[in-house]
Amino acid sequence: MSVTTVQGTGLEHLLAQLRRITALVSERLSLLQSSDTGDEDEFRGLYVSEGEVQALLADPELFRAEGSKSLEALSSDLTGDAFSRLARLQKAFGLSPFELDVVLIALAPELDLRYEKIYAFLQDDVTRRRPSVDLALRLLCPGLAAQIAARRSFDADAPLLNYRLIELSEEAGSRQTAFLSRSLKLDDGIVAYLLGEDRPDARLRHLLDFTPGTTTVLAADAYAAAGRLVELAADGWLCVLLGPDEAGKRSLATTVCREAGVGLVVLDVALLPGQPRLESLGRLIERESLLHGTALYLAGCESLLREREEPGLVEARRVVSRLLQAESGLAFVSSNQPELPGGMVGPSRRASYTLRLELPGYLERQAMWEALLGPVAVGLDLESLSSRFRLAGGQIEAAVATARAEAIWRGEPTPTLADLESACRTHSSGRLNGLARKIVPRYTWDDLVLPTDQFNILLEIYEQVRQRTLVYDRWGFDRKVALGKGLNVVFAGPSGTGKTMSAEVLAGELGMDLYKIDLSNMVSKYIGETEKNLERIFTEAGESNAILFFDEADSIFGKRSEVRDAHDRYANIETGYLLQKMEEYDGIVVLATNLRKNLDDAFVRRMHFMLEYPFPEEEDRLEIWRKVFPVEVPLGQSVDLRFMARQFKIAGGNIKNIALAAAFLAAGDLDQPGQSVEMAHLIGATRREFQKMGKLCTHSDFGPYFALLNETKPRRKV
Repeated sequence: MSVTTVQGTGLEHLLAQLRRITALVSERLSLLQSSDTGDEDEFRGLYVSEGEVQALLADPELFRAEGSKSLEALSSDLTGDAFSRLARLQKAFGLSPFELDVVLIALAPELDLRYEKIYAFLQDDVTRRRPSVDLALRLLCPGLAAQIAARRSFDADAPLLNYRLIELSEEAGSRQTAFLSRSLKLDDGIVAYLLGEDRPDARLRHLLDFTPGTTTVLAADAYAAAGRLVELAADGWLCVLLGPDEAGKRSLATTVCREAGVGLVVLDVALLPGQPRLESLGRLIERESLLHGTALYLAGCESLLREREEPGLVEARRVVSRLLQAESGLAFVSSNQPELPGGMVGPSRRASYTLRLELPGYLERQAMWEALLGPVAVGLDLESLSSRFRLAGGQIEAAVATARAEAIWRGEPTPTLADLESACRTHSSGRLNGLARKIVPRYTWDDLVLPTDQFNILLEIYEQVRQRTLVYDRWGFDRKVALGKGLNVVFAGPSGTGKTMSAEVLAGELGMDLYKIDLSNMVSKYIGETEKNLERIFTEAGESNAILFFDEADSIFGKRSEVRDAHDRYANIETGYLLQKMEEYDGIVVLATNLRKNLDDAFVRRMHFMLEYPFPEEEDRLEIWRKVFPVEVPLGQSVDLRFMARQFKIAGGNIKNIALAAAFLAAGDLDQPGQSVEMAHLIGATRREFQKMGKLCTHSDFGPYFALLNETKPRRKV
């Protein structure tokens, strides 16, 4: 690289300063008294001669500096180039002139290996190729008093070591312990920065993200907060961002930093506990933020709230606390929890402000869909889509991209509403999978057999979900209703009457996921554990855009009892807590119970719908029999579904079991394997179902087919 290629760049200034260090070394060399042994050739390679060092220092190409300036002129260059990386380094970490010169002394051999020979000669040891603390003090300090005072710059809390700018180490194989003998090594990240590297330190690239986030539509209060933070950015405020809308929080921080003229670096706190040498990484993160003059955004701070003390969790909290204490510029702390426990991030020198960013409202979500889809939005029921799926801005962007990719895969130019619904389910939080069982809807409206009134109630439930935007936002009911904006439904009736099927139909028609809650995993004998489990369920469900289906709900939503002992008191506390969660929850909850009278009256009052499932009458049973067989099943001429509906007073669940068992009997029939389902197969399957139910098979029930019960056939040998 010639002089002309570095002029006007940060390297020009850096090389000028290194040339100044070279002048200091030359000055030190002139003070040393050495004699020529005359045996240079015989011991060549075992030592560095004075003549060789003088030749190196006299080389005009050393660092390829421009011209030869006096020490005074070179020293003045430091303040003359305020925009050089060296000057930024000094300003960012508050380095004294002495500390900056130490950095330059350690940098020299990183740029030109000939400096290793020079340092070895000055230290009278051919193996000591790195500058020692003693050499730096002798080069930079005029006397013993100044050297002693300058030792403070190598304290652990001084910038050089505190920010890991240099490392102090023993020479390989050395047993020296004196502080002055320690070698100086400039950190590789600092070397890369001084030489023009703009990417994060290589050791931090898996943790830090310097890429600005995208901006999404924010609520009015969030925009107002962003504008105020821009005004206060110079004062170094700490902004605590709470709530589930991570994309909105990231967008707010990006907007503030862009308007304030600073960069933004994002740290994923959840990755910290598993990192080796975590404290050292924390110092590097702090250094990186200061060096690049960026605001620090700590994402995923809720990961530090785990009750179980996992390896590295305590140290990760300490690192986060230290980052916020040490940093003095603008910073953001993000958590998806509604509150941030006091003391979690520790004290900070900044003034702080807490902002809760809820998910975008219905109208905001609809505006996002329309803006992202453009002309494609025409003809799509985006109002219904916005009502059913409570997504953050980033999730909506990702859903649109996924839906478009799905359409392209099929060879179609634009996505359909079904593509968008599928993409919404994909990008909803999937954390409910570890807490509940996901049910894939298989049924439609045509599969349901219910009395007219009950069927109409299901249709009303369906319409309430679809029309929430119109009623709450456009018609203003959102201002009138503080709690209970979700939809809470009770399905009550005997087993097998269609409660689970109805939930599946609703989920399938609405395009939403359905999760069945196993209450045996929720209820705990330990005080307070049941509430914690249910809190997790409702929290995760709020981000999953799913329908919660509590089967056998009376076991946990049952009536409160008279307090006779501590157990009764805590059981009633659980019931009161559940009442509160049901009112606060903004999604869809279906409670299924076999006994309506077992539910607590306070729960019933808070339900939006109570759907009673009657035991099916003969005509309903006949309709169930007709619909239970797929169209592909061959039914023989002997099948009498009217007889089955009239004689056997059983629920739809039992009918389904009988139909399936009869199909298997027909498939394995030795006389006509797999030809058709006959009445004999239905009678045999009904007998097995009665045995399961504990019912007797009587002549009055089976009538003319009673004789078939006594017919036995040998089973095929396996």
